[in-house]
Amino acid sequence: MLVDFLAACRAFVSVSDMGSFTIGAAAAQIPQSVASRRVAALENELGARLIDRSGRRATPTPFGVRLLPRARRLVQLADSLRRDAVHARAAPVRLAVPATCEVRDLAVLGKTSKEAGLVLDLHRADPVDRAEQLRTHDVEVAIIAVAPDQARWAVPLGLAGIHDEGSRPIHLDTLRGRRHSPAGVARRIWMQPEDDVPTIRDRFLRLRDSAGLAPSQVQIAATLTNAVTETLASGDLLMCSSRQATEFGLHWRAIALGAFERTYALRGVSGSDAAGLAASLDEPIGKALGVGHAKTMRDGVSS
Repeated sequence: MLVDFLAACRAFVSVSDMGSFTIGAAAAQIPQSVASRRVAALENELGARLIDRSGRRATPTPFGVRLLPRARRLVQLADSLRRDAVHARAAPVRLAVPATCEVRDLAVLGKTSKEAGLVLDLHRADPVDRAEQLRTHDVEVAIIAVAPDQARWAVPLGLAGIHDEGSRPIHLDTLRGRRHSPAGVARRIWMQPEDDVPTIRDRFLRLRDSAGLAPSQVQIAATLTNAVTETLASGDLLMCSSRQATEFGLHWRAIALGAFERTYALRGVSGSDAAGLAASLDEPIGKALGVGHAKTMRDGVSS
């Protein structure tokens, strides 16, 4: 077997280096009798004597001298492989997550993964940046916005503002400019970068048009902070999850005539275990995304 062959090479190298079966065995942390048997087995395998046992010192034969560098290299490679394996197990897995994830939820996700023997290096980023980080291998896995039929997690979206207008779903046609202030200032809807993806943005813009809103009434903010600032400073509305609305002190309502959701799946670079990661961390990932509980939709995972 390969392991036995490697152990025999290790004994051969140690005895050769120390010039003694006794000292060489001690250096290899094996009994002398085991070292002797392993060297003898290697000699039998290779077809000639490797160690000259006739003198007071155990010295390599001419045959052993020729093979010693290769045996030493094999032992060194095996040791290097073991070290690399230790480092690989301890190295963090770089995971790109939405910038909307709260720090506490990400900390819980990191704690849960660590308890499972996996260290995560979490990177918050907007959708385009997460996809780019995955493409360039800056991260091994990323939570990506996907079509609903490919999703594992779904986060319902609605509109939130500073005024409590009840809990009934909001119809966009009630936001037309003529229905508001004497100056005719229409309320705007602010979309945050996390929702600037085709599966949400394009559908919502179609709903805007069918409701008769002006194009300028739907704005895509450069940052989440900008979107919340505009909402707090006016009667505008923010497209967000209900949990975000609570975080920002806003009143949340569902959107009538359209169910809008952030739909996510875990994607990984070649060789990553995205499916295993999603399965083992399904609940804390869902909570960090704002599902409220880990609502698994499908197996939307690929690597």
